[in-house]
Amino acid sequence: MDETGPAQPLPYEGVWRFTAPAVDASVPQARHAVRDLLVRQGVPVSDDVTEGLLLIVSELVTNAVRHAAVLSPVLAVEVAVGPEWVRVSVEDSHPYRPTALEADHGQTGGRGLLLVREITREAGGACDIAHTASGGKVVWAALPLKHAMR
Repeated sequence: MDETGPAQPLPYEGVWRFTAPAVDASVPQARHAVRDLLVRQGVPVSDDVTEGLLLIVSELVTNAVRHAAVLSPVLAVEVAVGPEWVRVSVEDSHPYRPTALEADHGQTGGRGLLLVREITREAGGACDIAHTASGGKVVWAALPLKHAMR
């Protein structure tokens, strides 16, 4: 019989959420805020996963700014850290659910969700899009703290 009780959360575990205006300046601000949070909390995340995570944040916030700002002047970024994974999500009030498009090689944009999916797959994580109760959407990606060897 184990009398130690339930396991205590690790010091770096938790959920943090912040909002930002749906403007271009929010992209680097969100990226820096997530990086600072990971460092401040002492999250044991590999450099590869950190770089992938920050690129995902940049892509998801950029998508919200470019495609949802007209109906969602504010977006929310959430970072959830568990014992073995980190999850980032970006929520907006726009009901449109984006799809990953195969972009023409001559285009300079349009590959954000494809990039998010590829980074997530290579790291051994998961990503998805869900509707919110208020009619908007949340786009999220979860990566293992340690880079999966593939």
